Amino acid sequence: MHRYAPGVELEVRHLRAVCAIADHGSVRKAARQLGMTQPSLTTQLHRIEKALGGQLFFRQSTGSRPTPLGHVVLSRARPIVADMRALVDEIASASVSDRGARLHIGSTSSRAVVGWLRRLRLRLPGTDPAIRIDVSANALLQMVAAGQLDVAFVHEVEGAPLRVPPNLVEHELIAREPQFVALPDTHPAVAKEIVELADLADDPWMVDPTVDGEWAGLRRIWSAAGVNPRVVHGDYLTAADLVAAGEVVTPCQPTSRPRHGMDIRPLRGDPLAVRLFMACRRDAVLAAPAEALFADLTASYMEIAWASAAYRAWLVRHDGPLPVAT
Repeated sequence: MHRYAPGVELEVRHLRAVCAIADHGSVRKAARQLGMTQPSLTTQLHRIEKALGGQLFFRQSTGSRPTPLGHVVLSRARPIVADMRALVDEIASASVSDRGARLHIGSTSSRAVVGWLRRLRLRLPGTDPAIRIDVSANALLQMVAAGQLDVAFVHEVEGAPLRVPPNLVEHELIAREPQFVALPDTHPAVAKEIVELADLADDPWMVDPTVDGEWAGLRRIWSAAGVNPRVVHGDYLTAADLVAAGEVVTPCQPTSRPRHGMDIRPLRGDPLAVRLFMACRRDAVLAAPAEALFADLTASYMEIAWASAAYRAWLVRHDGPLPVAT
């Protein structure tokens, strides 16, 4: 029997933390989504488990899985968290009703976001769009489904489908965007216009395992190519510095901007790719029609795509599957 520890009260934030860990299957991913550090969330989870008198998650190398007690707690916690989110959204909607329409957008990392915001402000002069950037596309889609975001622009790694809630509508920007590789400008492979995976087999690759589908996608293409490179886990902001310093190579978006000490090259056969799409709720009442928001996103993406030297060369070789930005 589990005994509730006397004198300890659970708050909604504790229930939200438990739900986030279950949804992401990882304390690290949940911490990012909640805006916390991993040690802080781990400490909070230990306090919650102490308060409830039992372990809520099995800790495994592949992530965190609810225990039987965890399933019981989650069955009660999820409705409470959902009701609280709905209440917060209703209050927020009421507070801004006299100031015009709101627009909350989310996105995984993309250089297209800057131009998208610029176009949205021109289209909606009475609205100041708010932006949330998150490494987890699944987390952003859940926020759209729950009404915390109006729309989200996300990427889906090939072979690693996202969990798209059924009440969302997808507007596909590009079905298959090739992912390139960033490597030091001193690397022998920069002499090639197109790099082979075998050229990078002896290099350490830096990968951010918190990006949904990224780790699975890379393992898939390495296995298919018969290579098994060394792997360094970290975030892609740090990766750029390490690439420029000659320490690692890393996957990158084709629109990425090279910096001093770094070059960007496509991979032979484009083995790693993502699908880009914008999602919104079917019943959403937006500050502008979804088609208009998507048109602004598309124009912003085309602008940076054709302005990126490596991507522009790829587009020309492939007969320009994207129209030229105007």
